[in-house]
Amino acid sequence: MQLQTKIPLEPKSENQIDYNSNVLLFGSCFSENIGEKLNYFQIKNTQNPLGILFHPKAIETLILKSLTDFVYSQDDVFFHNEQWHCFDAHSKLSQSSKGSLIHHLNSQIAVTASNLKKASHVVITLGTAWVYTSVETDKIVANCHKVPQKLFKKELLSVEEIIASLKRILSSIKRVNPYVSVIFTVSPVRHIKDGFVENTQSKAHLITAIHQVLGNQSFYFPSFEIMMDELRDYRFYKADMIHPSPIAVNYIWEKFKEVWVSEASFKTMEAVNVIQKGLQHKPFNEKSEAHQKFLQNLNTKINALKALYPQMQF
Repeated sequence: MQLQTKIPLEPKSENQIDYNSNVLLFGSCFSENIGEKLNYFQIKNTQNPLGILFHPKAIETLILKSLTDFVYSQDDVFFHNEQWHCFDAHSKLSQSSKGSLIHHLNSQIAVTASNLKKASHVVITLGTAWVYTSVETDKIVANCHKVPQKLFKKELLSVEEIIASLKRILSSIKRVNPYVSVIFTVSPVRHIKDGFVENTQSKAHLITAIHQVLGNQSFYFPSFEIMMDELRDYRFYKADMIHPSPIAVNYIWEKFKEVWVSEASFKTMEAVNVIQKGLQHKPFNEKSEAHQKFLQNLNTKINALKALYPQMQF
């Protein structure tokens, strides 16, 4: 008996992720779910240098600024609620010191530029097509930082606007890294604050636009569709009924792995998994001879893997 509608997956790509890859991830919090899995398995990656970015225009701004050697100055930050913020970045970058924020912004811009040039894969997870434009500057912001909403104009990006943005993103990346694989996905997280109908319209705009720019080493991974169709049950959500649960994240990761991770890496991934579980082990008696032997054996496994992959950090 078939109890799920299965989403057909694309055949494995020729340029697969392995332990020689450098993966760069941008976008919604779901990109960080995938990034955490890459971290766990010790696959080289860089996640959201300016924090979570929800819409395509924010990602476009970051990529274009990083590849044009943009330098942030005091004109690009502002003080609100006892912290300094930047409209291009997530609030997790906000700081109490203006100078520290500016320095961190510029270092992250440099990190982005460097990784765009050497990445083997760029994963872009789009969360919403709704954007907020500053009334004062007439510029779309990445994050409002709890500034009063009356100072912004909220609007839905049209399909055509998203297509144009994605084309600029792709052309900018390909100009400095012509052989990189760009993987688009739409976040399964529902932006309910925009409204139920509005969220559906937003996701539809994103999905329609993405499929107009695919090709030339750019691909689509159906994380949104897997969540909506294969996992269509609230038991696969966190308590907020909006974000995917750890089980759902693991399920979608396994699907991503099936398409995008090299089978030749599976053995190493399992070896890493054994070590990670060993590091999480809590003994009854830390000083026991058995536990000391366990730690010695674990350390031997770690050193053996690091000899092959010096980038690994346990």
